[in-house]
Amino acid sequence: MKGLDIAEAMLQQARDRLSTAERAISSGNYSYAVRSSQECVELSLKAALRAVAVEYPKKHDVSRVLLRVKGRFPAWFAVDEFVRTGRELLELREPAMYGDEVRMISPSALFRKEQADDVFQKARKTHEACQALIRDLRSSATERADP
Repeated sequence: MKGLDIAEAMLQQARDRLSTAERAISSGNYSYAVRSSQECVELSLKAALRAVAVEYPKKHDVSRVLLRVKGRFPAWFAVDEFVRTGRELLELREPAMYGDEVRMISPSALFRKEQADDVFQKARKTHEACQALIRDLRSSATERADP
């Protein structure tokens, strides 16, 4: 159960990032919404790995590990989709924070509401799936523990 407890704590952190992203969109800070959405996805996927007792790499991209242990997840858990989402948002992480330093474009000039909304929706979908996974694993563990 310890692994699930840690996974749930990570999901709370991810949920906080999702709330931050939603507030950032509302206030027009689209680059920050993108960055917070990426952090939500990263934390959610690491929580999913922790929940199935897999040590995740201490870096932003966990896609290789997710693909390697795909069989540990239930069929409904869309590993391939979450890998694509994680990689897509990781590509946006640095520009969302620093902008395009070569072309001297600020982060706020790089992102528009439509993109922030799209990224936010992908983050929410990933987070909700990871929540459902952990809820199912917790329920299964409880059922096994009850005679």
